[in-house]
Amino acid sequence: MGNWYDNQKQSISNIRQLLQERIEKANPRRKLTTEETKRLAKLEAIAGKLERREHVQNRKLQTWLSEEEYEQLEYEWQEQLELRSELKDKPSDLKRYEEKLRQANFNYNRAEGYSSKGKHSTAKKF
Repeated sequence: MGNWYDNQKQSISNIRQLLQERIEKANPRRKLTTEETKRLAKLEAIAGKLERREHVQNRKLQTWLSEEEYEQLEYEWQEQLELRSELKDKPSDLKRYEEKLRQANFNYNRAEGYSSKGKHSTAKKF
């Protein structure tokens, strides 16, 4: 049975390889120049830093992004700042709900603490 499974895995692997070869023939990709390769590597490094939530200097972004890309980045950042400032101003009903929820969680946890210590009558008060 192990032999059959190995053959199946190998045939699937061969099919995937054939599909990949056909895709490459149908969509030939041009080779990147050394400058494009260098830019791609730098942009991938910057993207990696951003995904790890590390700081990336604006100077580095300006160096490796085109003017249009950098302007788009600035525009999207301004949109984010505006969105964040709008979200800071919560409606009063939502603020009141969050306060009531916080108080309910506090009382529940307090009651759980009393109950775990064997003080059931005090726990019922909460």
